[in-house]
Amino acid sequence: MGDALQFDWSEEHVVLGGVEQKVHVAHFRLCHSRKPFVVAYQNEKQEMVLDAFVRALSFFGGVPRRVIIDNPKTMVTYVSRSKDRIFHPRFLALMNHYVIEPVACTPASGWEKGQVENQVQFLRGELFCPRLAFDDLDELNAWLHLRCKALANRLHPDQQDRTIAAVFADEQRELRPLGRPFDGYVEKTVRVRSTCLVQYDSNRYPVPSEHAGRHVSLRAYADRIVVVAGKEIVADHKRHFTRNISYFEPWHYVPLLDRTPGALRDGAPFSGWELPKAMAQIKDHYMRGKEGDREFVDLLLLALTHGIDVVETACDLAVEQHTLPAIINLINQLLEPVIPPLVNTHAYPQLTLRPEADCKRYETLCAAGEVAA
Repeated sequence: MGDALQFDWSEEHVVLGGVEQKVHVAHFRLCHSRKPFVVAYQNEKQEMVLDAFVRALSFFGGVPRRVIIDNPKTMVTYVSRSKDRIFHPRFLALMNHYVIEPVACTPASGWEKGQVENQVQFLRGELFCPRLAFDDLDELNAWLHLRCKALANRLHPDQQDRTIAAVFADEQRELRPLGRPFDGYVEKTVRVRSTCLVQYDSNRYPVPSEHAGRHVSLRAYADRIVVVAGKEIVADHKRHFTRNISYFEPWHYVPLLDRTPGALRDGAPFSGWELPKAMAQIKDHYMRGKEGDREFVDLLLLALTHGIDVVETACDLAVEQHTLPAIINLINQLLEPVIPPLVNTHAYPQLTLRPEADCKRYETLCAAGEVAA
């Protein structure tokens, strides 16, 4: 009990965002309770494998002692004639993190994990027929998560007087605690192009301009791309599964505008840039002038220095004064430290006589000056 988990992949057809497409579904099944878990991805790359295991163990609320798998290259890099395996280092890191023993089936012997093989066929008819339609993959996986919980209310195949959920409640107590979740990324070193982009698969993602031409570490997760320089995360983007498209983050290119402000009008990174409403109004005002792009670039550089929220608030306050000095003045006012009010003011000396203007005192001083002369 709580001893083994089986894992396999299947391919299913669904409709996402109105487009019919193929998704890759990771199947998990606890051998004792038969409780299933499935999650869908765009492909079967290694980062998807790592993410699927983290999700599955979180769903089960514990860690089994063994996992039974096939021999895909994302998990097994080499199978010798004597059936010895060399597991992929990243997959082995996952197994070591949770202290799970990976058990690879004999090649072309799927019956060694027959439970999950049968689950693939059963859930294909139970979940994916008729064809599912959702706005995106996140909605599909949220629905699959709920259906996996509902399917546990079926009767257990070996214990006909109990449900799968009831048997799982006993098995879950035998699972080991989860602990800290595994950080399921695949990492490689890449060089940032002169266009401030790094490539993963066939798509390109932006990096702050100061890293152009340098080598950085790219971490690919199932749903995002993270770029690390040294020990600092310098970019974090949603992962896209399109092909041969460059995705820009305009703020990463703003420092370059200091040398070429004209790129603000026609540069690819700034095409369709959606600025906050107040800043967009200021931009429209500046762009109507011949040298307006230079002044607006100065405003963008201030946003990098002081934060976009401060500059946006200043632009919002400068309803009628669109000049850069007026906006800078408002920014300085917003950044001035707040001086707390004086306390115990009654303890300070109070004036007993109200001051009065007396011009005769000034005339007396003038007369004294004439005498001295």
